[in-house]
Amino acid sequence: MIEVRKGQAPAPLERVEFNARFRASYVDPAYRAEDQSIARLEEIAWVAYTEGRKAPITQKAGPGYANPDYDLSSEWAATKERIQEAQQRWADPGGPSRVLLICGSARNDGSCPGEISKSFRLLQMAREIIEQADIEADVLDLSLLTSDYARHIHPCKGCVSTAMPLCHWPCSCYPNHALGQTNDWMAEIYERWVAAHGVVIVSPVYWYQSPSPLKLMIDRLVCADGGNPDPTSTLGKKADKAKEIEMAGWDYPQHLAGRAYGLIVHGDVAGIEGSRRALSDWLDWMGFIDAGAQARLDRYIGYFEPYATSHEALDQNTTVQEEARNVARAVAQSVVELRSGRLQAVQPKLSRPRPK
Repeated sequence: MIEVRKGQAPAPLERVEFNARFRASYVDPAYRAEDQSIARLEEIAWVAYTEGRKAPITQKAGPGYANPDYDLSSEWAATKERIQEAQQRWADPGGPSRVLLICGSARNDGSCPGEISKSFRLLQMAREIIEQADIEADVLDLSLLTSDYARHIHPCKGCVSTAMPLCHWPCSCYPNHALGQTNDWMAEIYERWVAAHGVVIVSPVYWYQSPSPLKLMIDRLVCADGGNPDPTSTLGKKADKAKEIEMAGWDYPQHLAGRAYGLIVHGDVAGIEGSRRALSDWLDWMGFIDAGAQARLDRYIGYFEPYATSHEALDQNTTVQEEARNVARAVAQSVVELRSGRLQAVQPKLSRPRPK
């Protein structure tokens, strides 16, 4: 039996602190007429918190699970069902080809910046090429995290570092109603990754790194690389059970392997190559197939020029615009080759001596 280390988590909140945090969402004076109603809601939320009611609505797991009588979260079960349906669409040889286009910037004109991002503009150029190739383009604009009401990608809790089987596919850490961790966008995003035959990520560089919306999604996709599709096998989040399963032998399934990818990373001072390389390495690790050298683009736009004129710099840089289109062309061609079986035929089928 491997020891499960404890001692980091703080004590549960006292009622006074819980009350202050709960009421922080209702500071607008317009709510004062409903203070009594808010107090009643706070009482319900406090009971849910103290009882740890993470998943208040459940259903029996049923056939196909290690423990059919286990009470699965109904919300998780619905996400799992959608992912299975998306996988069937992906595998259907007669279905349309799909490319997921991801805008990794946090900026849009519906939030504090008041202006669209250059990433979004570059994505639109790529989208036109994808659609001209008769491929469905699914645009995932992660900047909506900064402008949409109550839209979240909650952070990864690092279950995989306790034991890989504790990291469920899809993630079962959310929603956690007892902690108010709800409206998790990943429940939808997982499905969109699964349905895609190709992925193009367009991202700026923020302080030598990927922007936080993009990094949040990346971290939450860890369950796609080795994750456990059966939460009943670990009795939910039982760390000791998960360690036991991993030590007995775990095959680290790559749930998204075999899809094509392209990258467009841009910056204005430094960090483009490191950021693009990190994204390439991540996708390679998950079993994605790069669409060639022209599908991995890192470029400066408005190098050491004012931020205020960055869109004008993109207007003038027609070479970068065409290079972005070439990324889309390369991915579109790779998707065609993948789905025909020609690209798989030249991919070496090698066992991984260090699967993780």
